[in-house]
Amino acid sequence: MQVQKILCFKPITLFFLIISVFSFFSPSFSQDFKFKKIGKSFSHPWGIAVYSDDEVLLTERGGNLFKVNIKNGSKIKIKNLPKVFNVRQGGLLDVLVDQNSGSKRTIYICYSSKVANGSSTSLLTGELEGNELIKKKVLFKANNVSESGVHFGCRLAILGDEIFMSIGDRGNRFEAQDKNSHAGSVIRINKVNGSSQNLNNINSWSPELFTKGHRNPQGMAINPTTNEIWVNEHGPKGGDEINIIKLGKNYGWPIVTFGEEYWGGKVGQGITTLKGFEDPIWYWVPSIAPSGMTFYDKNMFPEFKGNLLVSSLKFKSIYLVELKDGMPTKEKVLFKNRFGRIRDIEQLKDGSILLISDEKKGGIYKIYR
Repeated sequence: MQVQKILCFKPITLFFLIISVFSFFSPSFSQDFKFKKIGKSFSHPWGIAVYSDDEVLLTERGGNLFKVNIKNGSKIKIKNLPKVFNVRQGGLLDVLVDQNSGSKRTIYICYSSKVANGSSTSLLTGELEGNELIKKKVLFKANNVSESGVHFGCRLAILGDEIFMSIGDRGNRFEAQDKNSHAGSVIRINKVNGSSQNLNNINSWSPELFTKGHRNPQGMAINPTTNEIWVNEHGPKGGDEINIIKLGKNYGWPIVTFGEEYWGGKVGQGITTLKGFEDPIWYWVPSIAPSGMTFYDKNMFPEFKGNLLVSSLKFKSIYLVELKDGMPTKEKVLFKNRFGRIRDIEQLKDGSILLISDEKKGGIYKIYR
C-alpha cells in the first residue's frame, strides 16, 4: 500500500519557505531574461530553421512557408510549395536548411501528403529563389499509408551527406515493429538523391530504416560534442522519451513503454524494460508532450550551456535537461505559460533563443539578454 506523506511546517519555517519560493519566481529572476515577439501572429506554426544571420524559415501546419526577418519582423510568403494533407496533426511540418549547401541554400520540408488510400509522411527538397521554391524534388515517401490524421513524426536532421527523418506509427502501433514498414522509425537517406544503397541492411530491415520501435518522434537534435543524434517522442499517457539513436536498434514501442493507455491500464503487458530493446536515457511520467529540442552551446546563457532544451506542448514550457558526462541527470522547467504550446526551438549565432508557439494565433518569440 502506498502511503502519501503530508508535510507540516512550523510557522517560522513556513515563512522562510514562502520567502524562498517567492524569491525563485520573483521578478528579479525573470528580469534576467528579455522577451520579444517577432512580427505578427502565425497560424499553428510547426517548424523553424535558421536561413541566414537575419532570417528564418517558418512553416504553418495549414500549408504555408514564410521567410521571416528576425530584426524587423517582416515576412515573405514562399510560393510553389507541395500540396499537403492538412487533417488533424497533418500538414506542412518541419523545415530544415542545409547550412553547407552554398549561397543558394538547399532546404528540406517534411509534410503529410495525400496518396491513394490515405496519407503519407513525405520529404521534399528544393532551393529558394526570391519568394519561390525551385528545383523541387520528392526524396522520400513513407510506405505506412494510413487514413488517420495522427502520428506523422516529421522531424529532420542532417549529418554529413545524409538526412534523417522521423516517422510516427500513424496510430497503427504494431507496425512500429514491422521490419518492412516505415511506421515508428527514423529513416536515413542520401540528402541529394534519396538513395539508401550505402546503408547497412541489418536485421533484415528495409535499408533506409535506421531505427524502429518509436511511437511519434517529434524532436531531433545532433549532439555537437559527440555527433550522436538524440530523438524525443510522445508516449501515450506518460512514457515520453529521449533516446540516442543507433543504427539497427529497436526502441520498443509498443512492447516496451513507461506509458499506459489513455483510457487507463497497461500497454500490452506493461513491460518497461526488456532484453533486445533499448531503454530511453530519459523519460517523463506524466507526459509533457515534447517536440522540438536543441543542444545549447552558446555563451549568452551560461546556465544553459552544454545542456539540452526541450519544448513542451502540454505544459507550455521549456525543459532544461541538464547533462553530466553526456547523459541527463535532472531537469528544470522554464517560462511556463509565458508563450503557449511551444512546438519548436532554435538558437541563433549570438546565443539568443527562438521558439514558436503552436496556437491559432501563434508566433515567433525571442529570448535574450
